[in-house]
Amino acid sequence: MTSATTTIDERQAAHPRDVRGYDTEALRQDFLIERIFVPGEVALTYSHYDRMIVGGATPAAKPLTLDPFPPTGTPFFLARRELGVINLGGAGSVTVDGERFELPHLDALYVGLGAKDVSFASTDPANPAKFYLTSAPAHREARHQLIRKDDANTIHLGATETSNKRTIRQYIMPNTTGTNQLVMGMTALEPGSVWNSMPCHTHTRRMEAYLYFNLDPAHRVFHFMGEPQQTRHLLVANEQAVISPNWSIHCGCGTSNYSFVWAMAGDNVEFTDMDAAPVETLR
Repeated sequence: MTSATTTIDERQAAHPRDVRGYDTEALRQDFLIERIFVPGEVALTYSHYDRMIVGGATPAAKPLTLDPFPPTGTPFFLARRELGVINLGGAGSVTVDGERFELPHLDALYVGLGAKDVSFASTDPANPAKFYLTSAPAHREARHQLIRKDDANTIHLGATETSNKRTIRQYIMPNTTGTNQLVMGMTALEPGSVWNSMPCHTHTRRMEAYLYFNLDPAHRVFHFMGEPQQTRHLLVANEQAVISPNWSIHCGCGTSNYSFVWAMAGDNVEFTDMDAAPVETLR
């Protein structure tokens, strides 16, 4: 489905017993999102896992608008949804029902249920903004809220000895915004660290999406997924995303350090709500 500036990809949910038999291409078709930041375009993927929408808006000389979305069957995009935005590119702005929010690099915006007109603009088309978008169904209104990188709840985890020294920034959380079910943040690994989310876990009560970025084009992240005793992997390049079902582990190892944006939606918004899958139990 496409419009002049919007492309839509729709992904069905898969049963874990079926995924056990997938080859590499089938895994990539169902779970890897390769097309996100396209100059002059809003590129969106609609996942039937918790009905999360993942995508990017990359405005060039002209602003881009968040148009009505056919898969949701609503008169406008946020009629029954909330939206999270993090700018991974040059400086830009997001305008919501006439209210303009300036978003420099790595700042975030939460947009609440009911916003009718949302548009994205780059300050300098030669260095365009890259707005990473995630959206989930919502049941109550909440105020729009700008979250600066330096104001995000920041956590330092891991160690050099285990190659996973990293900084987590929690942007959209129940204690920072009026979010219904969308939880969103960012993790940056330090030079010399390559492992993320180890020991890994599953989220029985919610799905997750990972967008990998700050990765040199010559490098890749091995993203691990699947049931804890039926693990699989995807090779992920810079600015590509992975859909992680509720039944799947999610962790990764890169050929260099990198960053990623994580976003979750489902029944529980508690960050610590997870079921551990210790390394010694994985197969």
